[in-house]
Amino acid sequence: MSNKITITDIVKIAIVAALYVAVTMAPGLNAISSGAIQFRLSEMFNFLAFYNKRYIIAVTIGCMISNLLTYGIVDVFVGGLSTLLFVTLGVLLFDRFKGKYLIPGVLNLGFFYFSIFFAVSMFTIAAELKIMYDTPFFITWLTTGLGEFVSLIIGSIIIDRLSKLVDFVK
Repeated sequence: MSNKITITDIVKIAIVAALYVAVTMAPGLNAISSGAIQFRLSEMFNFLAFYNKRYIIAVTIGCMISNLLTYGIVDVFVGGLSTLLFVTLGVLLFDRFKGKYLIPGVLNLGFFYFSIFFAVSMFTIAAELKIMYDTPFFITWLTTGLGEFVSLIIGSIIIDRLSKLVDFVK
């Protein structure tokens, strides 16, 4: 297997990045996708990186575009770099658990661990909001972390079920 990026890889990255933006900005979801209390269902696409690492780039690009459309250039870098770093680390740390289930057939153990890890990583967003908007750091970390955890758990179930129908590896 080659490490070369193909046109097909670029197209798949673009599609997932576009889906991330579309779900984040969808009417009804856009109001709760950013800020001190957030529920970003598009974070479910983070789990695609467990199937193919190209999706780390896809969700990072999708996150950066979404952040530009909501909070602006600072969030492009803070949120984008956080996504790149913590999705990469999460896949490296928890990929070995992907084939096991906390709740058989429903909740993938690797995805569950990743959800906790990624929810804790929301300290970066809490720090950004503290600096930019003087929000209370610990409360914001709690609210963004809980929103992230819930959206990731829901997303993990969706992606796990879809992986039975769609080959995300290729």
